[in-house]
Amino acid sequence: MNPSGRRGRARNITRMEQRTLGRTGRDVSVIGLGTWQLGADWGDVAESDALAVLDAAAESGVTFFDTADVYGDGRSEQFIGRYLKNHPDAGIFVATKMGRRAEQLPENYVLDNFRAWTDRSRSNLGVDTLDLVQLHCPPTAVIASDAVFDALDTLVAEGRTAAYAVSVETCAQALAAIARPGVAAVQIILNPFRLKPLEEVLPAAREAGVGIIARVPLASGLLSGKYTKDTVFAADDHRSFNRNGEAFDQGETFSGIEYGTGLAAAAEFSELAPEGATPAQTALRWIVQQPGVSSVIPGARSVAQARGNAQAAALPPLPQSTLDAVTDLYDRRLRAQIQHRW
Repeated sequence: MNPSGRRGRARNITRMEQRTLGRTGRDVSVIGLGTWQLGADWGDVAESDALAVLDAAAESGVTFFDTADVYGDGRSEQFIGRYLKNHPDAGIFVATKMGRRAEQLPENYVLDNFRAWTDRSRSNLGVDTLDLVQLHCPPTAVIASDAVFDALDTLVAEGRTAAYAVSVETCAQALAAIARPGVAAVQIILNPFRLKPLEEVLPAAREAGVGIIARVPLASGLLSGKYTKDTVFAADDHRSFNRNGEAFDQGETFSGIEYGTGLAAAAEFSELAPEGATPAQTALRWIVQQPGVSSVIPGARSVAQARGNAQAAALPPLPQSTLDAVTDLYDRRLRAQIQHRW
């Protein structure tokens, strides 16, 4: 297996702005790649298509892949592992997650399980040391447990992972994680339809030197402006089966926004896109501009999507008038529905 720290920069790739990912001390591309889509819950993706997406992202300057042991029960990690094996000099930083293959009970978050979970991820990814492992949206009691973070420190000391982070559902959980001295980064939902993290989470992270990984950046595709009331999602797509939180936290699907409300807001947001930019690229550019964001991790199911997402990094900064319009849109259409929940 290749120690992750020995991978170099990929050949013939586009340069993209890099930012330090919090306490990892490592630089990553401002736009990364989320790989939930390549594992499960978004419809089937063939292995050849998944590897093509990874390659297109890397060629476009992406140096940060985000995955999880639960995406396709390891399928996403395995795809990334095969990509790294075939491109040993790609210079990709891989963040994975652990904890959701077991029942979400605080008593399951113990060192023996952490060792087993990270060993499985290391095998899937083909690395001796994980670049970053994140607790995958654990119960609040887990983030409050000193023993949990002692165990995570042990994983670092044993060389199973170079650093650890926490992926969260709520701003309160994010603030609790940021207060932990060993937490390198926090992953949280942040997009033009989810503004609450701007109030306290991002300032606290900047002050503490903790990285921010922005996930669900397109509100499950709403911010692409491509969906209508007649859009049909596959039966195995979470946008079909989790609109009301039937399978996992409702905030993960369309950012917790009622679909009809989201469509109306998305139509208005699309009007804010500057000439030459898509609504999706505009949303990603908005996230990149938020002070404290290390990287944003849009998913992609096609080469075109991967390349289009990466191109958002090269857009000029959005003007203040657009930033103000996003806040106004949120306040008028969405705040009352979601602000109090996450």
